[in-house]
Amino acid sequence: MSEPLQSADIHRIQRLIPHRYPFLLVDKVVDIDGTQSARGIKNVTMNEPHFQGHFPSKPIMPGVTIVEAMAQTAAVMVGAALGMEDRDLLVYFMAIEKCKFRRMVVPGDVLEMKVTTTRGKPGGKVWRFSGVAEVEGEMACEAEFTAMMDLPKE
Repeated sequence: MSEPLQSADIHRIQRLIPHRYPFLLVDKVVDIDGTQSARGIKNVTMNEPHFQGHFPSKPIMPGVTIVEAMAQTAAVMVGAALGMEDRDLLVYFMAIEKCKFRRMVVPGDVLEMKVTTTRGKPGGKVWRFSGVAEVEGEMACEAEFTAMMDLPKE
C-alpha cells in the first residue's frame, strides 16, 4: 500500500526552505508524492514588489520568478519527503534548460507549478527536475532545471 500524499502550507514551507518575503514565491505545495512529484500554488497579487517596475503600466510577473517558483516547489517537495523541517536546507540552481514562456502571468492569476524529479535520490546532492507552470490549465512556462541540495550534516 502506498503512503498518502503530503502537503505543505506556508508555515511548513518556511520550516523547509530559507526563502522569505519578498522572494518566497510559493504559497502552498500539495500532492507531494515522495521525491517524485508535487504541485505548488502561487497566488499572484498586485502588491508584490516586482510589479512596481515590471511594468508600472502593465504588471507582468517576471519569467525568472516563475522559474524560481517552480524551483521552490521542487525544494519543498524534496525537503518534505526527506523530513528536512528546521534543518537549514539550502538549494542552489546549477542549470536551467529548455525554458519556454507561453503566457503572461498577471495579478489575480493563480499559478500552479507541477514539478517532477528526473534525477536525484535521498542523500544525493544534485537533483534534476522538469517543471510546468500553468494558469487555469494554460501553460505559462516550462523548464528543466538542476539544483544542488545542500543537505545539513547530521
